[in-house]
Amino acid sequence: MTIIWVIRCTYKPLKIYSFRDIIDFSLYQNFKMTKFFILLTAFGASVLLWSDKLEAASVDKSVIRVNTTMQSYNLIQPWEKGASSTRIGLGAVLPQGKVLVTAQMVTDATYIELEKPDTAAKTTAKVITVDYEANLAILRPINDDDFLSDRLPFELDTNLSPKDKVEAWQFEANGTPVTTQITVSKAEVRQSFIDTARFLQIQANGPVQYRSGSFTLPLAKNNKLAGLLISYSSKDQISNILPASIIEHFLKDAEDGAYTGFPNLGIMYSQTLDEQFRNYLKLDQKDGGVFVSKVVEGASAAAANIKSGDVILSINGKEIDSRGNYNDPVWGKLSFSHLVRGQAFTGESMRIKILREGQKKDIDLKLIRRPVENYLIDPYMFDRGPKFSIIGGLVFQELSVPFLKLFGNDWKSRAPIKMLMAHANPEMYEKEGRRKLVILTRTIPTPATLGYERLSTLIVTKINGVPINDIQDVDKAAGKSTTGQHRIEFDSYPKLIFLDAVLTERVNAALEKRIGITKRLN
Repeated sequence: MTIIWVIRCTYKPLKIYSFRDIIDFSLYQNFKMTKFFILLTAFGASVLLWSDKLEAASVDKSVIRVNTTMQSYNLIQPWEKGASSTRIGLGAVLPQGKVLVTAQMVTDATYIELEKPDTAAKTTAKVITVDYEANLAILRPINDDDFLSDRLPFELDTNLSPKDKVEAWQFEANGTPVTTQITVSKAEVRQSFIDTARFLQIQANGPVQYRSGSFTLPLAKNNKLAGLLISYSSKDQISNILPASIIEHFLKDAEDGAYTGFPNLGIMYSQTLDEQFRNYLKLDQKDGGVFVSKVVEGASAAAANIKSGDVILSINGKEIDSRGNYNDPVWGKLSFSHLVRGQAFTGESMRIKILREGQKKDIDLKLIRRPVENYLIDPYMFDRGPKFSIIGGLVFQELSVPFLKLFGNDWKSRAPIKMLMAHANPEMYEKEGRRKLVILTRTIPTPATLGYERLSTLIVTKINGVPINDIQDVDKAAGKSTTGQHRIEFDSYPKLIFLDAVLTERVNAALEKRIGITKRLN
């Protein structure tokens, strides 16, 4: 009589072990025994060990509470930080002791804490990868590598489709799991956390009651991660979901530790619905396509020699209609930008069919991503303070979109016109060699700035004869006064002002004692 041991191991690949192997305790400890059988045979002893998929995720073992404290900088007084605030959300447990959250959960974070809802055990964590455009971040415990060892990591389900049921997983304040089912309705490419970033989002219908102040929630389909709930309208009972397909793209990019980010095509375009416009472009009646109105320098389209005036007809064989959509096999009409940002990686090539001056042409385009730090005007700014330099009470900063937003929700019409023009047409300044646009944001009343107290929001061109192409140039130019005065030039009234160099030096020393810092150059 022979005993055959059949053990189902959660984490091991398919192997055959001898009886002598299996009784070795050190080997035995490696097995997570979830099923155990004893069979009788008339043959020699053997042991069969097989593996299945990872144990299914569950609310209480695959979702972790994330508590963050955040503190952003004051853009008016860039040497100061604003008031701190807290945010509570739920993260999805990933393999290798990681946690997935939205980037919004960790913006300007000064402290991040992971908490197990069932035991209330806590540990501090850090961000290891973040993409503010895609609104995704990966966290990891700082000093406790085993903190998540008793958790069950999620698998991804990237195959959502209309009418699918998904569950929002969350907890009561006392740690009791709560699930709410909602129904997927449609998908569209929408503005993400960052104004200029558009990604695929899925809409679902059904009531969701937020528990214990959760800022974001994992969504599961058949116990697999289907997405993250990023916003919810209680009035319309509509949830917006960042789908697992975008999450998968993010995680694959982050695998090697050298995250590059989602690629940019780098164009502005117009629809081609108007019949007269189509005739002007020499578009066939059967053709769709979008008109390229502008090409952004340093992005993929410019590198491939796509030009303003071209019409993009198709991408990788997928035809683009006159509204800028292609026909997705699951979701129907989607913006063609999803073909670039949602389905391709930086470094990959795409074939784009264009119409140029009435002639069709195929262009092979290599996808690149223009780093945020290479923009003339930073589109967003997190986890660092604004770069600035103070000369005698004049506060100089590099212009950013967050600064423009200080002018209110309608900043695109209320901000100073020259700054808006620079935002809309940065190439005008980039051609002059400017890396950043430096502005005088405000004037601190000091003995050195007497008479200039009302000066603000002016674009700086030169200081002491030195062209100002970024904030580092301001610091360098401040030490080059040879006449006993600092000569500061702007591109609009008053065009030119002077500061006494000796008095400025005294004021700088006094300001440093008072506010602690008079420049941040990096």
